[in-house]
Formats: sequence, C-alpha cells, structure tokens
Amino acid sequence: MFQPETSPAPRDAALSIVHGAAPAAGAPTGLLARFTEWTTRSPEAPAVLDGAHTWTYRDIDTAADEVADALRGRVRPGDLVGVCLDRSAALVVSAVALARLGAVYLPLGPQPGERRVQAVTEDLDVVCLIGEPGLLPARYRTAEQVVLPLPSAGANAPVEAVAAFAEPADGARSAPAGAFYAVLTSGSTGRPKAVAVAEAALATLLDWYRTESGLAPGDRHSLLIGVAFDPHLLELWAGLSSGAALVPAPDDVRWDSDVLTDWWRTAAVTVGVAATPMVEPLLDRPWPADLTLRHLFVGGDRMRRRPGADVTTTVHNAYGPAEATVLATTHPMRGTDGAAGEEGAPPIGRPVPGVTVVVTDPDGRPVARGTEGELRLGGAGLALGYLDPELTAQRFAAPPEGVARPGVDRLYRTGDRVRMRDDGRLEFLGRLDDQVKISGVRIEPAEVEAAFEQDPAVRSAVVVAPRTPDGRARLVAYVRPTADAAPTADGLLPGVRAWLPEQAVPSDVRIVGSFPLDANGKVDRRELLRRATEVGGEDGSAAPGDGGADAATPGERLVLDIVRDLLARPETTLADNFTAAGGTSLVAARLLAAIQRESGVRLRAPELLRQTDLRAVAALVDARCAALNPAGA
Repeated sequence: MFQPETSPAPRDAALSIVHGAAPAAGAPTGLLARFTEWTTRSPEAPAVLDGAHTWTYRDIDTAADEVADALRGRVRPGDLVGVCLDRSAALVVSAVALARLGAVYLPLGPQPGERRVQAVTEDLDVVCLIGEPGLLPARYRTAEQVVLPLPSAGANAPVEAVAAFAEPADGARSAPAGAFYAVLTSGSTGRPKAVAVAEAALATLLDWYRTESGLAPGDRHSLLIGVAFDPHLLELWAGLSSGAALVPAPDDVRWDSDVLTDWWRTAAVTVGVAATPMVEPLLDRPWPADLTLRHLFVGGDRMRRRPGADVTTTVHNAYGPAEATVLATTHPMRGTDGAAGEEGAPPIGRPVPGVTVVVTDPDGRPVARGTEGELRLGGAGLALGYLDPELTAQRFAAPPEGVARPGVDRLYRTGDRVRMRDDGRLEFLGRLDDQVKISGVRIEPAEVEAAFEQDPAVRSAVVVAPRTPDGRARLVAYVRPTADAAPTADGLLPGVRAWLPEQAVPSDVRIVGSFPLDANGKVDRRELLRRATEVGGEDGSAAPGDGGADAATPGERLVLDIVRDLLARPETTLADNFTAAGGTSLVAARLLAAIQRESGVRLRAPELLRQTDLRAVAALVDARCAALNPAGA
C-alpha cells in the first residue's frame, strides 16, 4: 500500500529532515466509501458494541440515512454542524449522516461550556447543534429544533436528540472548501481556534493505521477519547473503514486505569487509543493478563518510560497536533525489544507515510541532526488550515530551500522543541512558547487569562504553568481584582469553567494586589512562576501541614498527602472538594491508583466524585482498610 521510505539525498544526510514513506499513487479511498463497502460486504457484522446492545453495519447505515433525510434541505454540503453527543451509537450515526450530507463535523462534546459554545457560534457559521435538548446552550434550547431518530440505548446515549438551528452571527466564518471535519484548539485571544481537515488527510492516515495495527473484520476498536478532541476521529473512522466493531467506553473507564484494563478485557478490545497519563500507571506495575489488546496508540502528553518485558501489547508512542491530522510520528514499543523496561522517555519516532518532518532554527532553516530546534510538519497529513485565514498564514508557511518536494508545499510550525537523532527518530523536549499541555490537552495561558477577565470583578489575570517534581505541568492563576471587588477562587471558578475545557481550569487561583514587573515594565512571569513553586499562596494560604493538622486517621493523612502532591497545592485541606481544588479526570485516575498502591483499597471514580470533600474520601479509605484488616493487623 505504501512505497518504501525514500533514502535521504546526500544534502539531507546530516540535516534534520525525514520524509515518511510515500502513500500509494492516487487519492485514497474515501472514508464514507469504505464504510459503504463494508455495509455491502457484511451488513450483519457488528459496527457498534455497547454493553448488551449491538448495532450492525446495516443498522448504522439505515439510521444514518434516516438522520440525513431529517436534515436534508436544512444542512447543505460544506455547512458546519456542531455535535454535542458522547461516545455512543448515536454519535457514530451522526458522523456517518453528516458525511453523507457533505457537512463538516464539528465535535464539541456532550456538555460544552455555555460561554465556550457562545464564542464558537459567534466566530463560526455553525448551522445547527446536534445533542440532547436539555443539555444544549440556552440559545439553542429555544431555537427551532428537528427531532432526530438517533439510537437511545447504550452507556452514554442521549435520551433524545435534536438538531437545533439558530441564526449565525454576522461575519461568522465558514469552513474552507473540501473540509471533512473541524476541531477546536486553544486560542491565545481567549477564544478557541478551529482547524479544518480534508477527508483525504484522514483517509491517508487511516490507510497506514489499518496496515500497522492489522485492524480488520472481527476486531474490536475502543471508542474512548473525549469527543471534543481530534483522536476521537481516528478511533471512529478506523472502525467504520475497516469492517471492525467500535466499542464505546463507559464514562468511569476514563477516570480509573484499573477500570480501563478490566474494560479492555471484558469488552475484548483488540486495538485502542488512550491518553498517556492513563497508560503510564499501567506500565509501573505488572501488565494485566489475558488481554486481547494487540496495539495501543498512546499520545497527548510526554511519555516518561517504556513498556516492560511483560507487556504483551505493542505500545505506540504517538505525536501529532490537530493541525497535522491527529498523528504525525510514532515509535512502536514491544516487550520483546532490547530497550524494554529502560528508564527515560522514549522517542516520538519517525513520520508516518505522507508526512515530512523538519527540525529548524528560528529562521526556518533545517538544523544538523543532534541539534535542538522547532519541529515543522508537512505533507499529506497537514490540515487545510484554520478557519481564520490570517492565523493560517502565520502558522503554515512555504518550506525552506531544499525541503520542498511533491506534496510538501507548506510546513506547519508546531512550536514544539525537538531533536533528531542520527537514525532519524525524534526526541520531544518541550514547548518553545507559552503554550503548555495539561493532561494531554494543549492550553494557551492567554485563553485562561481571558476567561477570568470576563468577570467584572477581575481587572486582569496572569496564568503560569509550573511543573511538579515529576515533570507534570499545572496551571496557577494570579488574579488582580477591580477596585472595591473582593473575588474569591471559589467564586470565580464556576464562571471560568463555562469558558474552558476541564483541563484548562487552574488548580490554584491566587488573588493579588499587583503583579511583579521586570526591567521593561512588563509582568515578570518568571517571578510569578517562581512564586507558584513556593509553599503557600499570595493570599495567605497555608504552608504544608497547616491544612492537615487535623488529619488524625491514616486515611486522612494518606489522601491529603497524595492530593497535595498530585495537585502541587500544599495548602489543600480535608475540607476541600476534590474537583473544586483542581482535580481533573486524569488526576483522579492517578489518585485512585496511588490510594490502591499505598493502602490496598480500591475506590471507584464515582465514589470519589460523589464525596463532598476529601475528609469523606478518607473516611471511605479508613472504612475499607478496617474491613480488610478487621483485627487491626
């Protein structure tokens, strides 16, 4: 299917340039055409398996036709349609129906923040939102609605679903011609950016993905990634274009690595995608037995260790921004490798077919191998661009002399700092700019600052991203109130959450009277970063141990110590609510794993989230420990 990777020309031999294998000549077969082919060849094969519920390829095909018929005349080719559904057969049917109409699929997730959606629909010409009526933003709850015949069974299925139509704002941007889907990424202006991708780019990637994983009829592919993030497109169309079955994950699977492995086993998943922070805890303990999982593609954050010799799954350390269609480079790792179990971060690998990688200096010139520089990407995997043409012009540029070749007429500046080894493999070193990754999601601190500044009690905000001792980034917000205002962190955070995805909500908010300035009179972010790593906050928050002086039981001491470490907030007390203190789904997964490792008690994610505060979580731990050791042994 792919031509062998081209040997570098002598000019490239010492430079940081690698071209992936050439895709087969001609345009790749369209994804909808592949789904239709499998529907014709094996109509009764399962397309979606959700617990006790099964939908065949014929079922999905028929349901997609019905949904397309309901939207026809209202949704036209090239129209942007926001999809507010969770991982379910309903989501799969919606994706196929929109592809059938030629509409542009814009995944927003089941409960996008009201103000975030407002910003998106002011900037983008979104024709309608598809979702459960009661969960749609207010403007769409009162808009004209068309009831859609979507499946209502399964763990994450909507009770009912509608397409809600509202008038777009004047000057709202449409998707570029040829767009198949669009996804949102963080924007420094405080408003999310939309990236548009052509069908051919995703189809080329999936041609490689199916070959690499052997995905075929009889396989089961997980549908696990949050719907608002672009790897979800890889999962969904990988299954539908290969004759395999998609298996939507229940929500608690995304919180708990133990539950995740149990689900892989019981659902008989054979190929999957997962976020790095969910997989790394699994690599720190014996690999689960009896898994049918052959291939696991892991990305979204820097991987810090390799699989051990007991790992029976091929783990692919994957890298790729949304602007390069989900995945641009990979490094496969197996338990049989000579480097299995070695400490240290593995490389992010070599480019997938059709992708060119170049490491450049600040002027865009390729650097010698072994030299650090900015990673630029080109080739068949590049997105069409942003829906904002000016932004596209800033980040997508012509390649430097000596790099251009057929299919490589522009390069995307990733902003990532990398180094290319002599063998052409890339090592990821971090970011060049202020953008950071939190739990696998790219965050612009300026976007978070803008969310705080929407509150009339806030004059200005500055967000920094210190790192914990083990290298994880967290967000700390410094907020300067307006005159006579006295905002609190608890009072500000609900409004911020309406603007931002979960991962972008700071774990620490500090109210300050002023910001430190540098010699040029600008806010001294380095000083704020230093302060963020110090014990306690600007508002008199507690030093380590102060908040836990009443941590009398072993469970209380354990829970408080772990949460303080994971959130890097020594001022956290037992009276704090886990989520309000900055806990996210991935932090919850780490907390559950640490509690089990230290105490032998295995809590479930719903149990953690139902508790009013950390003291109640600790009480659960103490009670379970007492049950495990009734004699106090």
